[in-house]
Amino acid sequence: MLNLSTTSVSKQVRKMRLTALERVDLPAGQGNFRRFILIFILVSIVMLFMPWIQNFRAKGNVTALNPAYRPQTVHSTIPGRVEAWYVFEGDTVRRGDTIARLSETKADYFDPALADRTARTRVAKENSAETYLEKAQALAGQIGALQRERDVKLRTTQNKLDQSRLYVVSLEADLAQQQTQVAIADYQLARTDSLFSLDLKSLSDLEAKRLKAQEARAKLISIQTKLDQAITDVQQAELAIVNVGPEYDNKIAKARSDRLSALTSAYGSEGEVAKLESQEANYRIREGFRYIVAPQNGIVARVLTPGIGETVKEGEAVVSILPSEFRAAVEMYVDPFNLPLVQQGAEVRFLFDGWPAVFFSGWPGLSYGTFRGKIMAIDNIIDSKGRYRVLVAPDLEDGGRPWPTALRPGSGAEGVVLLNRVPVWYELWRQLNAFPPDYYEGEKIGKEKEDDVKTKPPAKSVIK
Repeated sequence: MLNLSTTSVSKQVRKMRLTALERVDLPAGQGNFRRFILIFILVSIVMLFMPWIQNFRAKGNVTALNPAYRPQTVHSTIPGRVEAWYVFEGDTVRRGDTIARLSETKADYFDPALADRTARTRVAKENSAETYLEKAQALAGQIGALQRERDVKLRTTQNKLDQSRLYVVSLEADLAQQQTQVAIADYQLARTDSLFSLDLKSLSDLEAKRLKAQEARAKLISIQTKLDQAITDVQQAELAIVNVGPEYDNKIAKARSDRLSALTSAYGSEGEVAKLESQEANYRIREGFRYIVAPQNGIVARVLTPGIGETVKEGEAVVSILPSEFRAAVEMYVDPFNLPLVQQGAEVRFLFDGWPAVFFSGWPGLSYGTFRGKIMAIDNIIDSKGRYRVLVAPDLEDGGRPWPTALRPGSGAEGVVLLNRVPVWYELWRQLNAFPPDYYEGEKIGKEKEDDVKTKPPAKSVIK
């Protein structure tokens, strides 16, 4: 229809209603196809407004919820040589059971009676310390005796000094009296001599007076000598008093020095005794370390140092044990992009290796074979692969089924972290625009507000 003619017939054609669909007979299949397309469009429109639970997936491994019951390796505390094995791989052991026996490889511990010899040395040092203490006690008694002797000596010397001073006073009185006697004797001698010259006294009377005067002078000299000696004795007594203090102080100082030396030796012996006690205890404990024992109940998974005569280093792993008490958990590794979406208490669905499961992303209620979990802890440190570890425990509340008892540490698991509930069209729009999922808030925020109103204490993320 190029409309080259000035006469148009379009109006007449419309009035004739000559449409292809009305003139051509269509087969029944094409009509059904049209109805199918129409129903599909309607169903798609309805599905666009259906609810969709946002989620993201993360790989992980099965582990134990309690760190004490995770698979562990038993190490050798001391270096040694393997002499005997008492268990085999797959054996069940109880806590304290002997796994292997080692022998010493260091020359310092070859002596089998090393602990007993150290004990005897310790006893000898204890006796030596007691002897030094007894010596110190004896010297303390000697110091007390010297102090008492010094006091007695001081009192004795003081008494002697007082006595000497009294004797000096007595001699001075005798000296004064004798001087008077000498003066009288001299006067009588002079009178008698005068009378003799007048022939009034005989020669015998004169000689008697002379003898009496000489005796008086001799006695005066004797008293003077005694007085001088008494004064000397007083001076000696005063010097003795002065010397008593230093003499006994030196003796007491020497005794105290000897006592301190004895105490020093005693304390040194006590220090050596303590050191020997520590060595003896270490030797006896080391004897126990020659036997490698099971730290807890479990199953011997693998012998890491097989054979007899193999040498092991200090701290080297000998066997690995799988604890018998095992409460499964999963440690997932989340990329930093999804870490802000992970919160404690969020729900996670798991697909374990070896357990068939059908999971419908977005409709977890229609899934089959999945197991529920709850996030218990989130690491704040990134690992060597640039991921964060998240620990998830089983969630048995609200009808959650128990996890399989046959799970073992190290088994693979794929976790699906459930987030916010949105319409399907919103999720398609988010995926097309590469937007991150929404936070799983809503009910959780409401519960937190209720908890704030009721002033309940915050929940602790403690793994028991």
